[in-house]
Amino acid sequence: MNALRLLFGTLTILPVRPPASVDRRTAGWAMALAPLAGGVLAVIVVAPVLLLEEYADPPPLLLAVLVIGLLALLTRALHLDGLADTADGLGSGRRGEAALEVMRKSDIGPFGVVTLVLVLLLQVAALAECLAAGTGPAALLVSLVASRTMLIAVCGGRFRAARQDGLGAVVAGSVDTSKAAVGLAVALVLVLGGLGVLSSIDLTGNEQLGAEFDQLVWFALLAGFGMAAWAARRFGGLTGDVFGAVVETTFTAALVIAALT
Repeated sequence: MNALRLLFGTLTILPVRPPASVDRRTAGWAMALAPLAGGVLAVIVVAPVLLLEEYADPPPLLLAVLVIGLLALLTRALHLDGLADTADGLGSGRRGEAALEVMRKSDIGPFGVVTLVLVLLLQVAALAECLAAGTGPAALLVSLVASRTMLIAVCGGRFRAARQDGLGAVVAGSVDTSKAAVGLAVALVLVLGGLGVLSSIDLTGNEQLGAEFDQLVWFALLAGFGMAAWAARRFGGLTGDVFGAVVETTFTAALVIAALT
């Protein structure tokens, strides 16, 4: 239970009790089960989208803005904050500890502001296109689960923590092979099960996207891994901010690819 409390208490705004203790094992299971957070978020946002499309038929652009805003609220904008800090660190042109100092500042610099604006515009525009094409619910489901699944990869043994304190130091390298296998199985069940439910509701567009979701996921995960590798090279490892940036990068890439599918 400590792992689930850490997972939902960190990645969502859902009211859960804090974990009684947090060690490497707990952190590892929390990150391995990160797809669950994506699945819960998908249920929370997709259900009202389906109802609104059925009974109100709102403009796709307006609905996309509301959904992206709701997701920011449901995650305390934690990943967006990490993306902004990571962009400032990368944009500073500095390396190692000097770049980490830039990221520690409480304010958001110009690189962070521009990155947030562009990423949010991409998310809204891509989701609006998906909604207009009838693939919005499926795109949200796949993108939310895939972006949280990326945490399994970046918390494995490939990357180390950039510093000895903070979230990055706790979760970096905490997901071993057995935990990763469980997490990937959970992600697969969530996506396939969710797409099956959406297809049964009707949504021809969702069936089309479901048939091609594998390439969507692979390209999105590649984008997230690229962000992690870039940050690790510049900062000497990963931080909690970078994990947030990886989630947002993967989520945005998945939505954009879905819009182009």
